[in-house]
Amino acid sequence: MFEGTHTALVTPFLQDHFDETAFVRLIEAQISGGITGIVPVGTTGESPTLDHQEHHRVIESAVKTAKGRCKVIAGTGSNSTSEAVDLTCEAERLGADAALIVAPYYNKPTQAGLFAHYSAIAKASKLPIMLYSIPGRCGIEIGVETVVALAAQHSNIVAIKEAGGSVERVSQLRSALPEAFEILSGDDSLTLPFMSVGAVGVVSVASNLIPSEVSALVKKALAGDYAAARKQHFKLYTLFKELFVESNPAPVKYALSLLAQLQPEVRLPLAPLSEASCQRVKAAMQHTGLL
Repeated sequence: MFEGTHTALVTPFLQDHFDETAFVRLIEAQISGGITGIVPVGTTGESPTLDHQEHHRVIESAVKTAKGRCKVIAGTGSNSTSEAVDLTCEAERLGADAALIVAPYYNKPTQAGLFAHYSAIAKASKLPIMLYSIPGRCGIEIGVETVVALAAQHSNIVAIKEAGGSVERVSQLRSALPEAFEILSGDDSLTLPFMSVGAVGVVSVASNLIPSEVSALVKKALAGDYAAARKQHFKLYTLFKELFVESNPAPVKYALSLLAQLQPEVRLPLAPLSEASCQRVKAAMQHTGLL
């Protein structure tokens, strides 16, 4: 279902308002670049600073623009279960193909709490659900045993975006879960190593900029051509790393602005990229042949 490359879309702003024109242009570039899916209003889409009306509008715009040409996986996570349920149900109503649901952040639930949280969402919506474990942002990890229990209990919990930075954990997940349950990398720089132990693709930040290049890496790995995939990985590695020189998505928005795709605006508490970081991103783009 999720094998391939899915772009974690930025949410463009123009004078602090959603810039739908730039958003549509970005989606069209993704589809032309051969990506498998788009992920509106995830972390890269600055979902914590969008109000509910904006959140729904971004998803609606993504669905309307995609027109079935790629999957639309709506970010619908929250640290409030009732809010996550509402966001997921609304995404289903708006026509999204699936939901990406990040682990609750800040309130640090136990594994029992995580199981109950995801169970409530899975029962409320028929959408296929991709779990999202990113302990660096949430302060908790969705335990392997919890993922296994959720997959066994709910037929619509079918995948996980893994952003814990550990190949060992991907190995643990792959060995513990049914083959049909899909694992995707949540870090561009770890896509290749994760795929070597069973991941089937990536939810990518870099593909906002280079959709065809990231897609090519993933396709080569899926085809078992790891020599070619490794060559592509090292070609892109510097850019992968520098797009996280400061908090995502400030670096990738700056990079997109250099290509005249959108304004580099981020919402507080994120701040514009420092001059030193701008130079690093620009140098990485030059190294990759984008400038």
